[in-house]
Amino acid sequence: MSEERKGRRSGIQIMARLIGLVRPLLHIMAGAIFLGVLGYLCAIFLTILAGQGILKGLGENTFLDRFTAGKLFLLMGILAVFRGLLHYAEQYCNHFIAFKLLAIIRHKVFAALRKLCPAKLEGRDKGNLISIITTDIELLEVFYAHTISPIAIAFLTSLIMVVFIGSYHVLAGLFALAAYVVVGALIPLWNGKRGGSRGMEFRTGFGELNSFVLDSLRGLDETIQYGQGEKRMKEMEERSVKLGNLQKNLSRLEGSQRSFTTLAILAFSFGMLFFTIYLGRQGELDFGGILTCTIAMMGSFGPVTALSSLSNNLNQTLASGERVLSILEEKPLVEEIPVQEDAPDFIFTGAQAEHVTFAYEKEVILKDYSLEMPKGKIIGIHGASGSGKSTLLKLLMRFWDVEQGTVKLSRKDVRQIPTAQLRDTESYVTQETHLFHDSIANNIAIGKPGASREEIIEAAKKASVHEFIMTLPKGYDTEVGELGDTLSGGEKQRIGVARAFLHDAPFLLLDEPTSNLDSLNEGIILKSLKESCCLKTVVLVSHRRSTMNLADKIYTMDNGRIS
Repeated sequence: MSEERKGRRSGIQIMARLIGLVRPLLHIMAGAIFLGVLGYLCAIFLTILAGQGILKGLGENTFLDRFTAGKLFLLMGILAVFRGLLHYAEQYCNHFIAFKLLAIIRHKVFAALRKLCPAKLEGRDKGNLISIITTDIELLEVFYAHTISPIAIAFLTSLIMVVFIGSYHVLAGLFALAAYVVVGALIPLWNGKRGGSRGMEFRTGFGELNSFVLDSLRGLDETIQYGQGEKRMKEMEERSVKLGNLQKNLSRLEGSQRSFTTLAILAFSFGMLFFTIYLGRQGELDFGGILTCTIAMMGSFGPVTALSSLSNNLNQTLASGERVLSILEEKPLVEEIPVQEDAPDFIFTGAQAEHVTFAYEKEVILKDYSLEMPKGKIIGIHGASGSGKSTLLKLLMRFWDVEQGTVKLSRKDVRQIPTAQLRDTESYVTQETHLFHDSIANNIAIGKPGASREEIIEAAKKASVHEFIMTLPKGYDTEVGELGDTLSGGEKQRIGVARAFLHDAPFLLLDEPTSNLDSLNEGIILKSLKESCCLKTVVLVSHRRSTMNLADKIYTMDNGRIS
């Protein structure tokens, strides 16, 4: 999450945005609220009916005078059964909404990340992103299953009880209203204000610890080699202790909030007793009214107590909500262009860079850069690391947009070409080939979804990796492991080249495609390029002079300039 987004929204604003996502499921939410209100009323009136039974035994007037003792007990039994059934139905509805919405939110977050990458995600803290996608979204279950409907249920149930108690005496009803407001609103708001910043700090710290652990696992070999294990362990311990202290602070807040809530409930319960006794002495309330109002007050704190308890976890939940919403609302640096239904097929006739200037933040990489890449030619770009070679390929792929000048395909600005057509026109082999935790065949097939095994094998042969694959126990069905750890750098690179051959696009962008290969495999791949790409336009970036021998024309880059 970007720094400027941290803490910008209040808890109410976060809740309003999260509630907005419930719209497709409002009918189920309304049902959950209705069932919840009925369930709590069953529980509350169960105790009130018990009080009416006591009054009936004492010969006092009750609102159930026509009921015999047997019917009264039967009614109480029915309420008890319905309380259980209604509570189950309410929880079922709430959790159905919660898990349905979590799936929708995950889909939205992945869609947002896809739009943000690679420009906004390059160099981003991956562990923090993983934390948002997993634990932060998971914490929203608390909000959707245990926050939205409890608020509505507490409001409606409390309103009904204020009217019920107020029917005995208006001042008693107002006293009950004050009690519900303090327990269900003021105490949670006070507690939320105390712990809001700590909740965000804890979620951010949790994400940073995830990043540190992920970084440590990926660099395990280097850590062992250079004897940094103790240092990394110490830093991990310090981060864990810091996170643990934050958790303790949040637990203290939770404990104090529960204490204040319990104290307030006791105070208002006895306060209703003493207040109604006072009204009784003034002749404004009989004994039945005193007992009923007191029992109703004591038995009706369930909904607002549930609401008050929400603030214990709500600080972290709202912090998670802020982090998720920040991802959903973040604007991409490069906006995708949709394909128009009546748009003609895009025909590639060459590429051009015209007076291009580009910078990563304040660091200028390319300055007034022009290059012609005619169709059917192999263009070699040679230069030292950091001279802007890879940046040019990313601009051609429109991973970034130029600041000045234009990048064109078929004399058309890439910012005007539908993104899907642009990707279909280009094949891009990066310096570091990423392999998914899947079979070799499926990793190659990424270049052409639905490709046959014969097509995959033919692409692998062109990339000089077929013979190696056939030496593996399961051949093309061999799993490559996480991040392709079971393969060498050269083997991974050849699989990346095989993807490009399988994609078979007219415009091929190769960024150091043979940097991890020996001269023999490099020669085989370059020969395949020469034979397979006679009708393609190829931009070949390399620091190797031997690789440049393949090019029809060679350009040298130096500090963003070309010659």
